[in-house]
Amino acid sequence: MTTEGCLLFQVRLQVQSIDKPLYRGTYHCFQSIIRQESVFGLYKGIGSPMMGLTFINAIVFGVQGNAMRMLAHDTPTNQFFAGAAAGAIQCVICCPMELAKTRMQMQGTGEKKSSRKLYKNSLDCLVRIYNREGLRGVNRGMVTTLIRETPGFGVYFLSYDVLTRGLGCEPNDRYMIPKLLFAGGMAGIASWLSTYPVDVIKSRLQADGLGGVHQYSGIADCVRQSVRREGYMVFTRGLTSTLLRAFPVNAATFATVTLILIHARGVEEGPKDCESQPSSL
Repeated sequence: MTTEGCLLFQVRLQVQSIDKPLYRGTYHCFQSIIRQESVFGLYKGIGSPMMGLTFINAIVFGVQGNAMRMLAHDTPTNQFFAGAAAGAIQCVICCPMELAKTRMQMQGTGEKKSSRKLYKNSLDCLVRIYNREGLRGVNRGMVTTLIRETPGFGVYFLSYDVLTRGLGCEPNDRYMIPKLLFAGGMAGIASWLSTYPVDVIKSRLQADGLGGVHQYSGIADCVRQSVRREGYMVFTRGLTSTLLRAFPVNAATFATVTLILIHARGVEEGPKDCESQPSSL
């Protein structure tokens, strides 16, 4: 993803200690990373998403499309359930991928050249975690990932469906592409807003144990400690950078999928409303 650097802000802001905060906000985080770690610091952990995103998108749109065919009727409710199914299934790849990304992004914080690197790259990170903790370690954060992704993708496809129905875009509409971009971007924002607090907890659990020290015993303990020390605003840490990333990435994703399907099937054969396109996969 071209905006992958924003994910680094998200993780750093979500996980930083309240006792000794390194960053005052998104912009300060951006400045500090460039100053302390160079511009390449913005792309720490990019290897893991680059390896997994192709498979994740294929699973998400493929499962969602097949689920819609099984449900038979193209309604907003069915879009939600089909999206939720897709979100749950892709967690098998998403969870280990995000674990490696989080660990890679957290190591060497504030250092241009880390004197003590735990992991060489994302694959080495997962191998080392597996050797020490087995499959349970590689799937750390799986429950919170499921809690985030299942309703999150349901909202994702539901929002896109509702927006495209409301905008009424058709293949021959001269404003179809701007409408698709807007609907996709807003669907991404709606999805993140619906489950963002869970993502904060997931990031903290996956970063926990870096260096061999574990702070949380589980999900409930992580929530309890986070709220006690930082208040309920802890669940909005890194939200600004996440939303800045969400709109362009998801606008491009949905618009690309829809346009490819329209041209692959032919405008004459394609459905009239844009909202039905992603479910055709």
